Amino acid sequence: MRTFAIGDLQGLHRAFMQLLERIGFNPEGDILWFCGDLVNRGPDSLEVLRFVYRLGERALVVLGNHDLYLLRVAADPAQAPAVDPSLRPILDAPDRDELLDWLRHRPLLHHDPVLGFTLVHAGLPPLWDLEQATRQARAVERVIQSNHWKVTLPTLFGNEPAAWHEGLPDIEANRFTVNALTRMRFVTSTGKLDFRHKGPPGSQPDGLYPWFEIPNRRGRDLHIVFGHWSALGDIRAPNVYPLDGGCLWGGSLRAMRLDGESHLIEIPCPDRTTPGT
Repeated sequence: MRTFAIGDLQGLHRAFMQLLERIGFNPEGDILWFCGDLVNRGPDSLEVLRFVYRLGERALVVLGNHDLYLLRVAADPAQAPAVDPSLRPILDAPDRDELLDWLRHRPLLHHDPVLGFTLVHAGLPPLWDLEQATRQARAVERVIQSNHWKVTLPTLFGNEPAAWHEGLPDIEANRFTVNALTRMRFVTSTGKLDFRHKGPPGSQPDGLYPWFEIPNRRGRDLHIVFGHWSALGDIRAPNVYPLDGGCLWGGSLRAMRLDGESHLIEIPCPDRTTPGT
């Protein structure tokens, strides 16, 4: 049995199928890990979501910020007029409730002690070790998976608080968790999240650092597989494995084999669009 992690798909079904062909995916034996952002902006979000859903136990997905955006607009019909058009086919699909129910039961973080990898969409905040990150992720998952999710989900969105400290009220702690695990790129030396700068390392102003470059970050011994940061490029940093190759912007779609000797596989993307956030 082989295990591959795959970067952000964002509705790019054609590139996804080409990548599966490249790695020789065997649906009877292989396992696929997905870094989140299955949907949004690409032309075939519904097809991607259906395909991954039908993989069943062969697919392990963590939620990304675009997946959460889909759930948010599905939960609040008042936002429907402003919904990204790429998500409309999902919202209008006859199987939408089945797909959305499956999506909202995906985790925010997964750790496999046998393979030795941790999967998350954006990264782990410098002040958290695996135990705390897992605890905070599970608290948010309970909100998203509850019977009252349409009411409680909107409380998870917003830029504040941008800094973590013990004793945050539950709503604020959950909001920070979502931002850290699904939106984080640059942080200050004390771990405060920055939401303005999205370029590659070196483009940020003084006082900001990629989250994985903070000295003595508590999760530095974890092998973290993540997506989200399409501008990151081919970084070389200990124990971090970025898999968002910017496929949506005409870059590459990436997969990394996790069992045995890890290695990266890339394909150029046939689908192109204009850059965004």
